[in-house]
Amino acid sequence: MFLKSLSIKGFKSFADSTTLVMEPGVTVVVGPNGSGKSNVVDAIGWVLGAQAPSAVRSQKMDDVIFAGTQKRQALGRAEVSLTIDNAAGLLPIEFSEVTITRTLFRNGDSEYSINSVPCRLLDIQELLSDSGVGRQQHVIISQGQIDAVLNARAEDRRLIIEEAAGVLKYRRRKEKAERRLASTEANLTRLQDLLREVRRQLRPLEKQADAARRHGAVVAELTALRTYVAGRDIARLRSRLEQGSKAKAELARTEGDLRIRLRDLDTEVVATEAQLSAMGGDDLGDALVRYESLRERARGLVAVLAERSRGIERDRGASVDQAVVASLEADAARLARELADVDGAAEDLAPALTDLERAEADLELARREFDEEWAEGVDVPTGAAAEVRGELAALRQSVERSAREAAQAASRI
Repeated sequence: MFLKSLSIKGFKSFADSTTLVMEPGVTVVVGPNGSGKSNVVDAIGWVLGAQAPSAVRSQKMDDVIFAGTQKRQALGRAEVSLTIDNAAGLLPIEFSEVTITRTLFRNGDSEYSINSVPCRLLDIQELLSDSGVGRQQHVIISQGQIDAVLNARAEDRRLIIEEAAGVLKYRRRKEKAERRLASTEANLTRLQDLLREVRRQLRPLEKQADAARRHGAVVAELTALRTYVAGRDIARLRSRLEQGSKAKAELARTEGDLRIRLRDLDTEVVATEAQLSAMGGDDLGDALVRYESLRERARGLVAVLAERSRGIERDRGASVDQAVVASLEADAARLARELADVDGAAEDLAPALTDLERAEADLELARREFDEEWAEGVDVPTGAAAEVRGELAALRQSVERSAREAAQAASRI
């Protein structure tokens, strides 16, 4: 493995792109003072990953960018590419040539790449550490560094020897592992603290979880019960709805029957009223008037006879006036005829009384039937029922009044 080429552009005094091609063996860079020999060494150290400005003999890192002259304008970036022959495979990468490039911009940004593939500085350091070509592995020895090594303490000299022997990469890995271990231990400590805190909060959380589980079970049971009750209520309401529909239909039929019955009763009432009017209207009234007239005349004749009988008793011992006797006999005959007329009127009233009694019985039967149907709770219209009841009551009163009058007339006869 050897350095195959070095390309410099904008780095320190190399304003133009410059490429140095090197062959296997020893390569010597010669030139007068100020020609840039040290800048070539600084470019190699810088592209290998030097981070301190002092490592490249600068005050600031952006001092490595060409600052310009009276004839040349300053550049905005510095770029160095180092090509290494890897035919022996010392670098852990599957390429025979490895080109490492570093670019620094004046705003402070840096870019790294391996074979034109962008990468990190850590990737370059890891790649070179296994080959012994690192920025801290003393591959570059500057002026005065030999005197520093010879005059160093034993401990510092030992450190330099270990670094030159390649122990640095293992130390770096060790330090990295120790940092990771410390970070892991810190994380473990933090996790233990978190675990204790979680355990402290676990008990109330378990209680809350148990309460949540019980709440879920209760909610599920409540939902099931509500569903059951709702289903039962729906079934009951449907049953009541069906019963109500049937009852409504039955009431509708009963109402129709009652309306038919009421119409029949109205017809019977009208017929009965007509019959009573025909029976007890003019004829019955005339018969009663005639009866009263005959009764008054009979009462007058009886009074006359009584008076004359008393006169006859007073005058028994006197002579009898034949004219008076004849007059009395004529009055008695006339009274007998009038009584016969009264008997005939009574006989004429007997069929009418019989018809009245029969009509009253029919009306009473109709009234009882209506009252029974009314007591069963049938929904009869209130106005029609009241009207029928009033008509029945009036008819019954009329029949009873006619019956009483006929009975009184019969008893008087």
